[in-house]
Amino acid sequence: MTDGRSWNGNWKVRIHERLHERGFKSLTAFAESRPAVPFVELAEELGKDDVAGVQVLRGLLAEAEQRKQVTRFVRDVLVRHLAESLPDGWPAEMDRRNRFLVATALAYWSTDTPDTHQARIDRARAALRANPPPPGWRPLGPDDELLLSLLPDEEA
Repeated sequence: MTDGRSWNGNWKVRIHERLHERGFKSLTAFAESRPAVPFVELAEELGKDDVAGVQVLRGLLAEAEQRKQVTRFVRDVLVRHLAESLPDGWPAEMDRRNRFLVATALAYWSTDTPDTHQARIDRARAALRANPPPPGWRPLGPDDELLLSLLPDEEA
């Protein structure tokens, strides 16, 4: 967790410098090398005291928009939130605690998704609630078969 220093100076330049130091040409390449790692952990790896998870998220969205891969980004956001909230995968029993954890992951997913994709997110969330994944399901990346069925790529 940062103490506010992450917003000092030009954080975009700082992140790109850190990426290049590590041999990555883009934030997307860095994130793809760390599938299902939550945004906060990605940020801490780039700068424990001066990079925030939301900055990583924003940077990934900007790159996805440039590449016309926003739907893939949206799936990746869900993967990372599920990994953080449900590290052991989809719960076998939907008791009060597990309902809360699932709801938390889905709420963060919706919050971190561009407005252009909200209707698709709403349909995907409804589908997950109506037909839950098998117990232990834990997508390891945005190209997970179930995620692709819920949110297929539609970019031009």
